[in-house]
Amino acid sequence: MLGITIGVASITAIYALSGGASQIVSNQVDSLGGNIAVVRPGIPAGAGIGQITTLSGSREFASSTLTNNDLATIQQIEGVEAVAPLALLSGAVSGSSPAASGTAIIATTPELAVVNQLELRDGQFLDPAIRLPAAVIGTQLSIDIFGTDQSIGKTVQLRGTGFTVIGILERTNTPINYNGADFDRSVLIEIEDAALISSTSPQLQQINIRSSSVETLGSVIVETNKALLKNHLGEADFVVLSGNEIAEPTSQLFSIIAGVTAAIAAISLLVGGIGVMNIMLVNVSERTREIGIRKAVGASNGDIVWQFLIESLALSVGGGIAGYLVGYGSAFAVSLLLPFDAIFTLEIAGLALGVSLVVGVLFGLYPAYRAARKDPINALRQYD
Repeated sequence: MLGITIGVASITAIYALSGGASQIVSNQVDSLGGNIAVVRPGIPAGAGIGQITTLSGSREFASSTLTNNDLATIQQIEGVEAVAPLALLSGAVSGSSPAASGTAIIATTPELAVVNQLELRDGQFLDPAIRLPAAVIGTQLSIDIFGTDQSIGKTVQLRGTGFTVIGILERTNTPINYNGADFDRSVLIEIEDAALISSTSPQLQQINIRSSSVETLGSVIVETNKALLKNHLGEADFVVLSGNEIAEPTSQLFSIIAGVTAAIAAISLLVGGIGVMNIMLVNVSERTREIGIRKAVGASNGDIVWQFLIESLALSVGGGIAGYLVGYGSAFAVSLLLPFDAIFTLEIAGLALGVSLVVGVLFGLYPAYRAARKDPINALRQYD
C-alpha cells in the first residue's frame, strides 16, 4: 500500500501543480476583461511547442513575419482600443550591479500599459515626448541592480548604453504569462529607442490588442485577420489568438512536462503493485485450507478469484485514496512557494482512482487464479 500511496501521491501532485501553472495564463487573460487578443508570427513546419510559449522562444524563428506596418494597420481597425507591440531584445543589463543573465529587454509603446493594465509603483510610464533614452523597470529588477526599489532618475545600462529610469512597475507576481516575460524582472523601453542598442530593427514577436469591449472582440479578430492577410499578400504566416487559445501553447507544454514526470513517478506504482502481488501470494499460501473448505461446500473457481481479487483491489484502492490525499496536501504546500495554486479537478481524482484499480487488477489476478486452481482435496489436507 505504501508503494501505491507514494506513486499516486506523486502523480496527483504533479498534475495538480501543472494544471495550476497552465491555468494561470487563462486566468490572466480573463482578469484583463476577456477582450484581449494577441498576434504572433506563423509557426514554421516542425516547430516545437516550446518555441511559441515564450517570447524568448520566438527568437528561434529565422525572421518574424510581423512588421510595423501590421501594427499601424491594426490600430486603424474599428473597435480596437489599444495596440502594443512586443519585441524582445537580448543583452547585458546592469545598474550598480549586473542583472541576472537573460534579463528581458522589451521594446514596446506606451499603449502596453493600457493593453496589459500595468500599474506603476513610482514615476511614469514610457512617453514619446521624453527626449532622452528612458526605461521603465520591474520592482525586483530595481532591487537586484540598484539595491532599492526607489531608483527613479538612476541610469540602467543596456548593452553599454545608458537609459534613465523614469518608472518602476508595481509587482505583478506573474513570472508565467502570455507575454513570455516576467515584468517584475524586465526593462521596458520605447521601440524607437531599440535602435540605440541594436544594429538592426527589432523584430516584433507579438502584438497585443485590446478591443473596446468583449462584444467587439470577435469582429476585431475577424478584421485583423483580413487586414493582415492583405498586408502579407494572402499568406497566413501569422496567427491571431484570443481567450483560451492564448494559453493553449503554455498548457500543452506543461501537460507534456507533467506526463513525462508522471511516467517516471509511476515506477513506484510498479513497485507497489509487485508488493501487493507478493502479499496476496503469501495470503493464498497461508489460507490454502480455507480455500479447500470453500470449494468443498460449493464455491466455484470464479468465487475464489473474486474473493482474492477484491482483497487485492482493497489494498490498491486504499493506497490510492491515501496517495490522492497526500498528493493534494503536498501540492498545496508546494504551491505556497510558487506564483500559482494547485488545482482540484475531477479528472485528477478519476486518474488516481483509475490507476489504483488497474494496479489492483493487474497484480491481483495471478494470485487469485492461483488460489482458484487449488485442488480442494489437497487443500483440505493442510492444517492451520
